[in-house]
Amino acid sequence: MGAINTVGVVGLGTMGAGIVEVFAKQGLATIAVEIDQSALDRGRAIVTSSTQRAVDRGRMSEQDAKDLVDSISFTLEFSDLAAADLVIEAVPERMSIKKDLFSRLDAVCPPETIFATNTSSLSVTDIAATTSRPDRLIGMHFFNPAPVMKLVEVVRTVLTAQEVVSRISELARACGKSPVVVGDRAGFVVNTLLVSYLNDAVNVFDQSRVSREGIDTAMTVGALLPMGPLALCDLIGLDVCLEIMDVLFAQSRDQVHAPAPLMREMVSAGLLGRKSGCGFFTYEKPGSGRVIPDELTPADFEPVTLPRQVYLVGDGMQCEELVKLCAQAGVSSHVVSYDQFDPGQVPEGVPVLVSVKPVQRAIDIATQMGPRIDEVIGLHVLFPNQKGQLVEIAATPFSSDQLVRISQSIALGASASPVICDDDPGQVVGRLLSPYLNDAVRMVASGYVSADDVDTAMMLGCGYPRGPIAFLANFSTPDTICDVLEQISRKTQLSRHLPVSALTDAAIYGVGIDQLLTESS
Repeated sequence: MGAINTVGVVGLGTMGAGIVEVFAKQGLATIAVEIDQSALDRGRAIVTSSTQRAVDRGRMSEQDAKDLVDSISFTLEFSDLAAADLVIEAVPERMSIKKDLFSRLDAVCPPETIFATNTSSLSVTDIAATTSRPDRLIGMHFFNPAPVMKLVEVVRTVLTAQEVVSRISELARACGKSPVVVGDRAGFVVNTLLVSYLNDAVNVFDQSRVSREGIDTAMTVGALLPMGPLALCDLIGLDVCLEIMDVLFAQSRDQVHAPAPLMREMVSAGLLGRKSGCGFFTYEKPGSGRVIPDELTPADFEPVTLPRQVYLVGDGMQCEELVKLCAQAGVSSHVVSYDQFDPGQVPEGVPVLVSVKPVQRAIDIATQMGPRIDEVIGLHVLFPNQKGQLVEIAATPFSSDQLVRISQSIALGASASPVICDDDPGQVVGRLLSPYLNDAVRMVASGYVSADDVDTAMMLGCGYPRGPIAFLANFSTPDTICDVLEQISRKTQLSRHLPVSALTDAAIYGVGIDQLLTESS
């Protein structure tokens, strides 16, 4: 197989134009193809604008930027692709469009030309079956913006020649990317884990009391993610998220992949996120990233007068963190452990704060309080990090509004970020992280991807500070995740939320999940 010196890119939207820039920067002869002059001009403008930003930031000279754009052959002539060693498509995510394109490419390109699809979720095998060279068709999934994002998912089918996999992986590395080779499953690694998590977040928002701001604050401050899930849905586009979930559900037929009803409803209503000007949040205008207030925007919070003392139920390090939090807000704490709690010992008028853990609920204490059931609330205090400190306020169905406001005021008085949520397993962070971690372990345990590669994919593809397996190895224990998942499964009635056997084995044997996955691979 000869060297890849000339590359063709079909489809010059944001992604396609970005891929053109990646190849041109590497010094490859690059042919950029569109269906009409207007689309071709837009594609050229995207590349020109991107290189100009690089000039403005001092990363490229004016002359280098001009030379790069001039080196690209922008054309409407499909036949020009006959000269390419590799042709990659970035056309709309519709199977019929992609199959038609590759049928046309088959007639134009010589037999040795490699074909690649940039699909994010469609079956690469189905696309390959359209061509006369299924062994030379491969998935090469870039992430947006392609010139910046380092990850490329290299998707092999059961028919793809190993030599093609190796050459495309080498090409990705030569372009400064980090390839992760995976099999042909719907969503591959990143979209399966990311969009399933986003879909879960939409369901939690729809089915519980936590606000959109609360969910996003919980995951950015508490889990250190670069963007909250609902804001990310708006950025990606709810229609795109829905398309991916539909593909995942069609392949798995598992209810855990069923698109969130609210997501489908919003797409039907044209509430697509930033592109339409309104999604989970409202934006200044379509295409803008500037959020403006709307009817769901919470009113400015007015702190209430705090009690001098609270009755605090809990134990362990998180309970100690709650004691510190109260002290910073000027409130003293009388602390008793769960097993020593006696409702008769709680002074009249003193609120009860329960230091809840992912699998412990405030309602278990509240139901012991008889007529004072409304004086109990749960607080889950996460440890401080570089983004601050998150306090999840787990309100039972009986917690009074005044007690919720007192809890908010305590958190704010200690310069922490309060998020009001239901008194459910995992609160917000644990509720959303646990299924995501479970899905990642399932992928690795099945042999679909290595532990290192799934971590690489999520860090480079999503900008996460660490991958799921590294997170489990360093920040959580398998038994805690298993307990949360079992409680989530009981509530959602979805068996796929049950912990995978690798997690339960790690919990039973008392070993780290990373160690267990390494030894079993």
